[in-house]
Amino acid sequence: MERQELGIKLEFHGKGVDERGIVAEVLGNKAPAVQAGDVVVRVDPRYFRPAEVDSLKGDATRAQRELGWEPEITARQMCAEMIEEDLKVAQRKVFLRQHGHDVSVTVEN
Repeated sequence: MERQELGIKLEFHGKGVDERGIVAEVLGNKAPAVQAGDVVVRVDPRYFRPAEVDSLKGDATRAQRELGWEPEITARQMCAEMIEEDLKVAQRKVFLRQHGHDVSVTVEN
């Protein structure tokens, strides 16, 4: 899978739960609904795990040994696929809005 850049430069402000990722600059047209100044990353305490640990590491050795399981893609590839799908959804919504359709956008507060 090839890496796809969105052309969004972010600046991070604040610390801890108050940290925000703010769009500093948008290059190109791959993110037409994003503008400089938009907050696109924020911490949401609702998703904290009650017993959070500093580091989580998985070890697939037992699954490989006992089940013969082998991963088909890397974690990096999986994240790239997820981002690519999110981008497609965003592009569809922008296209529909540009053509006069009322499209709701889910924003978690």
